[in-house]
Order: sequence, then structure tokens, then C-alpha cells
Amino acid sequence: MQKLLGILISLSILGACKKVEKATAVVENQNLEFNYQKMPDRIEINPDAAAIVDDWREFKDFNASIDVLYKATNNEDLALAIDDLIEKEKKMADGIYPELFDTFQIKSRQRVLRTFLYKAKASIQENQPTTQPIVEALEAYNNMRKQLNVIMNSQLDKKLILDEA
Repeated sequence: MQKLLGILISLSILGACKKVEKATAVVENQNLEFNYQKMPDRIEINPDAAAIVDDWREFKDFNASIDVLYKATNNEDLALAIDDLIEKEKKMADGIYPELFDTFQIKSRQRVLRTFLYKAKASIQENQPTTQPIVEALEAYNNMRKQLNVIMNSQLDKKLILDEA
């Protein structure tokens, strides 16, 4: 009777251990999934800046790739969108900026965006959680769009200021 009780207890312990392992594996996979619902909304560009941006081909191409990023629902779609965004960002950096937006304020925000895109790409390749790096990249993108609005709204005539001095 004691041997039967010992075998029954050991079987129940082994059975309980297996259930814990399965639950742990499921939790780990949930952390690696991309949560597209946490992505921040895109900041609108004011109409004056939008008129200038419409003629900026590289920015329009980059904007179209951002739309693809917003439509990504899993890590595979996300990896393709990030690779495309990195290529479009390189073309935008090497391209010609509109005269009004050819400033260090825009270029520095673009460099920050590039950094977060590479961080997101590394997270995908290393099977790390990807939601936070993508949110950071989109916030950097929104900051660049916000800076376009700021430049457009605060135009000062430098020639007039320098002539009075």
C-alpha cells in the first residue's frame, strides 16, 4: 500500500510539473507578439507645410511606407515594413530637401527616427519584443512632422532682422 501511494504521489508531481512548463511557454510567446493597437496616431501637417511636402518626392515615398507600418499586424509584416522604411529613409537623407525644410532641426529628427528604425530591426532579428521600439520610431516620426509645422508657423524674415541690427 505504501509503495502504491508513493508511486501515485510521484506521478501527480510529474503531471503538475508539465502543466507549468506549457503555461510558461505561452506567456513568452505573447510578449514577443507585436501589439499594433498601441501605435500612436499620426500628427497632421498643416496645409501650408503640406503644400511644400507634396512636392518632396522622397518624403512622400517615406510617408507611404509609414502607412504600411501602420497596417502591419504581425512580426513578419513588420520586418518587411521596417526594411522598406530604412531604404526610404536613406533615399530621403541623400535626396534634396525643400529649401524651407533643409534645416538641422529636420535632419536631426530624421537621424533620431533612423536610430529607432534600426533599433526596431534589431528587436525583430533578435526575437525581442517589438512593440516598444516601433512606438518610439513612430513618436520620432511624429516629432519630425511636428517640426515641419513649427518651421512653417514661425517663419521670420532673416534679412529684415539682420538689416535692422
